[in-house]
Formats: sequence, structure tokens, C-alpha cells
Amino acid sequence: MNKIYLAIDDVSLPFRKNVCLYLSKPTVRQEPVLAPSPHESNAPDNLAAHFYGTVLHDAGKFRMWYYACHRGKNPDWPPRKMQQTVKKPGWLIGVQEGYEVYQGPLCYAESDDGITWTKPALGQVLFKGSRNNNALDLPHTIVSGATVIRDDADPDPARRYKMVYQYFCDQADPPIPEFGTNPSMACAVSPDGLKWTVTAMPYVDQFIEHSSFIKHDGKYIVHSQVFPGTSWSGAYTEGGAAGGRTGAAHLTYDFDHWPDLWAWAFALPEPRDPAMRGEDKLYDQAHLGVGAVSLGNVCVGLYGVWHNQPFGEDFHKLTADLGLVVSNDGVHFREPAPTPGHVFIHRDESPATPVPGRNFSTILCQGNGILNVGDETRIYHGRWRNAGLRAEDIAAYYRAEVALATLPRDRWGALALNPGSNEGTICSTPIAIPASGGALTVNADGVAGLTVELLDVQFRPIPGFAAGPVTGADGFDCPVDWSGHALTELKGRTVRIQVRLRRMGDISPRLYAMNLVAE
Repeated sequence: MNKIYLAIDDVSLPFRKNVCLYLSKPTVRQEPVLAPSPHESNAPDNLAAHFYGTVLHDAGKFRMWYYACHRGKNPDWPPRKMQQTVKKPGWLIGVQEGYEVYQGPLCYAESDDGITWTKPALGQVLFKGSRNNNALDLPHTIVSGATVIRDDADPDPARRYKMVYQYFCDQADPPIPEFGTNPSMACAVSPDGLKWTVTAMPYVDQFIEHSSFIKHDGKYIVHSQVFPGTSWSGAYTEGGAAGGRTGAAHLTYDFDHWPDLWAWAFALPEPRDPAMRGEDKLYDQAHLGVGAVSLGNVCVGLYGVWHNQPFGEDFHKLTADLGLVVSNDGVHFREPAPTPGHVFIHRDESPATPVPGRNFSTILCQGNGILNVGDETRIYHGRWRNAGLRAEDIAAYYRAEVALATLPRDRWGALALNPGSNEGTICSTPIAIPASGGALTVNADGVAGLTVELLDVQFRPIPGFAAGPVTGADGFDCPVDWSGHALTELKGRTVRIQVRLRRMGDISPRLYAMNLVAE
């Protein structure tokens, strides 16, 4: 398996001298790449296209799964699905009939370039008199969180695609016992990503609001948020105190069977005073947990930097940005920057489509939206226009759309010389060279000032692999030249990779990543 060692990964590249981390800033496309259908249409997403969702680059095509919101109840739901919409949430009371906000169904879109999307007519769901829509047929009516992976390791082609989504059952009347009464997660499989079969609802009656679903190191992992101190979350902070929104992870090796356990995944610092902690208190919290992607040996993710406001008259002031995190085990994430709550994408850089004459806040949301395409890293994310909780504003202005930010491939951040330093060093943790051999390439700028040497585990130079220059032009896959020696000579051995940086005139080298490519 190929492995990547990112500059932001201080576990894989822990040792440094005279270098520091410079986080990158992505380029954000101002126009949404996927917007809701027009209000006057009867489309399932004629109010919002929420990216609590997924984008995959699959067989040359971009594919998106997202959840919709629509105005007015679908009169064509069959009885069991209609049963799940009987009770109105309190914030819908007072909204004019036909303008109520209904959450779901999950929807599908596709694209040749990932910028311009179409919503194909799937014919699966009868919605307001027509099957000419892109809705997916599932047993739950009120849904969100369409997180999908393509699992080529599964030998059964009928299970090639796997999805975890959130379902809501608290509006059913009468209740449906097998669904429970708390919103939770369902697992589904598909041969094509379009026709889905639910295989498990492993946490019935346990609240799970997730943002991502990944497969990492043979494990299926779902990242969600919990609200410590609430009776239905099962989570508490130190000493049994309440806490704010916090990232959690559920894990299994068998997609159809999940142990009834979870792990803390990521949290922002809680106030020192336990009386000041809680989801309703005014401090920054980690919204929705981690929206992660597995790159093989390392995971990169985003979390919502939730600038909290009370759930009431001031809710319209609530905003959220996106922060950056990294993990090696796919469960426990950390920020690469030393400052908690560092903003990677600010809401003002990726604002929801504005309303003339109104000043609505933007809440950015993460999902399964990170992918590499050619020499570009794409970061699909959601923009939720926060219209507040007044019924008339929800009816008129509620909206969500899908946005895109980009980076040069894997350039989340760079290790570069400290200000005023002319030379510096970076050294890795022990790394196993594949038994088949391999090659090392460098993702860097200013490569003329880089050399790479290999050390044994005890930091002693390995003969023949000292001070190999990085050759060629700056780029994503720059080779290392060890003067007649090749990395394959060390196959099966464990080494450390040490990179030396040297300022060359006005040019200071920047190391973004190293790639160990197995033969």
C-alpha cells in the first residue's frame, strides 16, 4: 500500500529543528456547485440541498449524495412513510400550510467535472405526483447524513457501495418500535450507489448525528457529535459534568454488526468552570464531529467551529466555520496548529447565497467531501443559511447549498524554515519500507534546497543513502537521487526519513508531503 506523510502529521513527522508549520489557505469557489431546485418546483429539494453528504470520483464521474429539504408535505408518501411525519416539530408550528419545512429524502446528483451537476430522474420515489426526481427510496422518511463509500474490498458486488445515514423517528404517530424514538443511524448497501437495501440499525434509541463514514485500516468508522451531560447521549466530561458539542466515533470490522461502544474523537477545550459548560453555553464547540477522509495510512478531516448562541431568539446569530484536523488511527483526531479552534475555511470566505436587504448568518458544514482528483485536492462542504427560528423567516429564507474549496494536491500545510533561519531539519518516525521495495517522492516547492537521507531507527546514517538531492522542478512527485542507490535495496527494513532544508538565495523550501510508493 502506498503511504503519504503529510506536513500536518506531527506523529509521522515529529522531529524538527529550525522549521515550523505554515498552514495553507484553500481557494473557495464563491458560487455554489449544487443549489436547491426552484421554490416553485415540486422537487424534493426545492428548499435546501444540504451537504451532510458525500462526493466520490467514481469511474471518471463525480457522484454526490446529499439530503434535501422541501416545502409542504409530500401527499404521496405510502402509509408507513406518512406515519413518520405526523407530529410537527415545535419550530414548524405557525408556518403557513404548504410552506412547512420537511427534511429528506436523500438525493443523488452526478457531474463530469465536479462543478456542473445534474439531478437525474431516478424514478424511485413518487413525490407530489411525479417520479421524475432524484430522490432515493429508503424505509425512513425524515433523513439526513448521506455518507457513502465505495468498498472494493468487499467480494460481494451487491455490497460494493455502503452508506450510513441518519433517520428521525420522533415524529412518528403511532411510534414504530423497531425505529425507536431517538434519531439514530441506519446502514445500507448497494451494487450501484442508487438502489439501496438497509442492512442494520445498530443503535436504535441512541442519538447519533454524524458527519462522515470512512473505511480506514480495515475498520468502518462513523464520526458524529455528542452532547455530554444529556440523558440521551451517554457522554459526560470529566467528573460527570455537562459539555458542549463534541466529536465521537463508532467503529466496527463488520458493517452489519456494530459493538455498542463509542470513543471520544475530537473536542475543543471546555471552560474550566463546570457550571459554564454545556451545549447551550456561549463558547466555541465542535459541531457534527469530524468530516474525514482516509488517505491510507493517515486521515484528514474538518470539523465545525460552532460559535454557539442560545436556541431561541438569538439563534439567527449563530455561525460556524471549518477547522482542520488529522489522525493516524482514524478515530482520534487532533489539530495540526497549536491554537485550538484555528479556522481553516471562514464563513465569510464561503458565504451562503445572500438575500438582498437581509443579513443572514452562514453555518458551514462538513461531510464525506474531501477527495484528490489529479493534482488537486477538493473540499466539498455545505453552506447553511441560518434564517433563525421565526416561522415566517424559515418559510421564506431557509436554504442550504453545496460549495467547493480547492488546494494543490495534499498541500494542507508546509514545513518550512523558521523566520531568520537558513537551515533546518525534519525527521520521521520509524517507517517500514515495503517488502516489495518502493520509491520515495517529495511534494515540495523550492526543491533545490532539499536533500533527503535515510537513517536507521537509532538515527544512524545508512550507507549509500546520505544527502540525496531532490531533483527536477517543484511539484507533487519530485524524485530523490541517491547516486546509484535505490530504495528497493532496503525493502523490508525499518528506517527514518530525514529531510534537510536550506535557503537558496531568496527561495526557502517548503515540504508539503512525502509519498512512499510500493512497487
